[in-house]
Amino acid sequence: MQQILAALLLLGTIGAATRNGVPPVVPPSGYVSTHDVRLAYWRYGAPSNATPVIAVNGGPGLSHIYMMQNDVWLRIAREREVVLYDQRGTGRSTTIRSGASQSMAAQVADLDALRAHLGFAKFDLVGDSFGGMIAIAYAAAHPEHVAKLVISDGVPSWNGIVHLLPDVFPDVEANDAAAMKRLGENSDAAAQRSLRDHFRMIFYSPELRDRYLANAPNLGYTPAVGEAVGKATASLNLTSALPKFRFPTLVINGRYDMNVAPLTAWRMYNAIPGARIVFFEKSSHLPSYEEPDRYVNVLDDFFSEREQP
Repeated sequence: MQQILAALLLLGTIGAATRNGVPPVVPPSGYVSTHDVRLAYWRYGAPSNATPVIAVNGGPGLSHIYMMQNDVWLRIAREREVVLYDQRGTGRSTTIRSGASQSMAAQVADLDALRAHLGFAKFDLVGDSFGGMIAIAYAAAHPEHVAKLVISDGVPSWNGIVHLLPDVFPDVEANDAAAMKRLGENSDAAAQRSLRDHFRMIFYSPELRDRYLANAPNLGYTPAVGEAVGKATASLNLTSALPKFRFPTLVINGRYDMNVAPLTAWRMYNAIPGARIVFFEKSSHLPSYEEPDRYVNVLDDFFSEREQP
């Protein structure tokens, strides 16, 4: 019965997404409680013989909602169960113990608590942007649970990013700095404005950028969490873990990503034994939004290969 209800929910969600291009906001499928936090998660698709997928969003400080601005994950969920969640202190996961850590170890523990709660002995793990750092850290700590890994415009460390936004968008950066000063650098209004200015610089297509921002007035950003995670992970460098990966790994990057330039992906690809790399030629930081059909096909093909008889 649970599988039937999940399938019906998915079909209804896909129908709504087809009508307006953006999936409707739906309540969490459930929660998993740890010592520190009550994590909200969303399940799409029905359990099947296909390995389930957990997709980890970027940020830090963002909820998973920025990854649900088209139907990419719903389409992937037609063949396998897909789970997304809000990281501690963000979105619907705001019930968090005062003083709880925002370290990478805490993020990894949360993801493993979710995995255990869902009963996944193995799963395919997708990390997007900063979520790629969480995915790499999880894969290093718990390789026994990772069937396949996808790093999508992700990073192994903050210091290892090839970051070109100030060089390519000096006008946007200057306007953002002026707005921060006007609004008060430590104010929530300034932080939210800065986030949207950041999103204005991470698209290849101006038309898709404008559509995305028009359809996503609230990206679930919690500045205090973003700052705390940034500080806690500032010196973290997971590069040394990459050569130890023995599961199939796919590295994805937008060819024109000025936030995490392709050289970052290229270095990870060369560090991971047997890894594959795919560049999306008409994308910046969000190929899942700018080239959704190809993104779905690339992930479906990668996930399905081992499932062939």
